[in-house]
Amino acid sequence: MNPLPTIWLFLQDQILGMKWLNAVIGKLLSGLGIDISSQFGGSIRFFIYDVLKITVLLCVLIFMISYIQSYFPPERSKKIMSRFHGVWANLMAALLGTVTPFCSCSSIPLFIGFTSAGLPLGVTFSFLISSPMVDLGSLVLLMSIFGIKVAFTYVILGLILAVLGGTLIEKLHMENQVEDFIRSVNSVDIDSPSLTRKDRVIYAREQVESTFKKVLPYLLIGVGIGAVIHNWIPESWIEAVLGSHNPFGVILAALLGIPMYADIFGTIPVAEALLYKGAQLGTVLSFMMAVTTLSLPSIIMLRKAVKPKLLSLFVAICTTGIIIVGYLFNILQNYII
Repeated sequence: MNPLPTIWLFLQDQILGMKWLNAVIGKLLSGLGIDISSQFGGSIRFFIYDVLKITVLLCVLIFMISYIQSYFPPERSKKIMSRFHGVWANLMAALLGTVTPFCSCSSIPLFIGFTSAGLPLGVTFSFLISSPMVDLGSLVLLMSIFGIKVAFTYVILGLILAVLGGTLIEKLHMENQVEDFIRSVNSVDIDSPSLTRKDRVIYAREQVESTFKKVLPYLLIGVGIGAVIHNWIPESWIEAVLGSHNPFGVILAALLGIPMYADIFGTIPVAEALLYKGAQLGTVLSFMMAVTTLSLPSIIMLRKAVKPKLLSLFVAICTTGIIIVGYLFNILQNYII
């Protein structure tokens, strides 16, 4: 008997998915006289379980990623990316985006810094697309809910979208669409000071505190919405709008996600509830990608750095790519779940 599938199932269900925690919460609520099979009791159970599970994973992941990130300050990242050319440069920028901040708004200052430092525009856009959409945190959280096949497929397709989007922008030679004040900034090439292991641990701990405070409101809202969808909205409604019988479900989900603002941690509980209620996998993931990559606040911030023509192109490329990825996931759904 091959023990690897059993070990992986235990890791996914009990370590990442923390199903033992769900069972404990159910027993505690039942002990308090709350009927967890009712809509009200089920909502409370869903809310407490998802908040605690995501909080634990979130804090551990932020600490680990921030520790790794301490080795890649902006100046060092610029030096690394400047060694590569063509598609390889776009790929490196997309990969570096996986160890950077957790939402699109916090990625834009780094994008501006890279652009003003003289990196190719397409390379910086590959970074901008990848950073909020595909990070190590999203990989682990997706694994905890959707499984390893969905998580890795999501990450791979997200990286491909970032590389292709940045490459297309590079080929169109739109450097003149960057605001003048950014292009005129003089970059001072200063090596970042070396940090001790203790310094990196302190930095990672501070990032946990800072990021968690920013994320917590969206996490609570996201889990709250997920609890309502999970226990109060009929499956027939979700299936009619986002199920396989609606060929425009992916497009609708992507367009609905764009005006919203959240990060991957606040979006996953909503995606989990939608999938449970009968929404197609690709439709749900398109919604997640749109929320994290094309939120309205991030577009407003990006407008300060680029002119309307380039901003419109960026939105069009990301929206088109997200919709294509969504339909691909729907086609592959039976093979990766």
